[in-house]
Amino acid sequence: MASCVSCGRETGGASFCPSCGANQGTTGNTATATATATGGLDENIAGLLCYLFGWMSGLVFLLIDKRPFVRFHGAQSIALFLGALVSWIAFWIVWAVLGIITTMLNFPIGWLFGLLFPVLIIGCMGAFIYCMYKAYQHEKYKLPVIGDMVEKWVG
Repeated sequence: MASCVSCGRETGGASFCPSCGANQGTTGNTATATATATGGLDENIAGLLCYLFGWMSGLVFLLIDKRPFVRFHGAQSIALFLGALVSWIAFWIVWAVLGIITTMLNFPIGWLFGLLFPVLIIGCMGAFIYCMYKAYQHEKYKLPVIGDMVEKWVG
């Protein structure tokens, strides 16, 4: 395993030391050790792949990969998917209630509310794509509500 050039602690092949935050640079030994330990995937590529298939790819990388950067993005992918799922379910419940009210009042508010569903889908897809971009740039981007919870959970 690679060790920090500053404090000497194990970095797990990360570009920045998880203990002191020192930049590790790109040395041939670190890249080789990282590539052989994880099947040839760089940290940023593995972080990007965490978001590719939603909770499934996040779970695979969370369980298999031991690097803190990849584990964080795997857990955040799972949490983002669960947040999107809860949002979709809440949307459908509100839409159903508005549909019942629409039927009783003869006012098309439920139908108009249903037009917002594509906005919700585009927003969720945008969040996944943005997280993929940030992971590829090797940034530990934390989503506003989910990020802090995931960071405490993964540790």
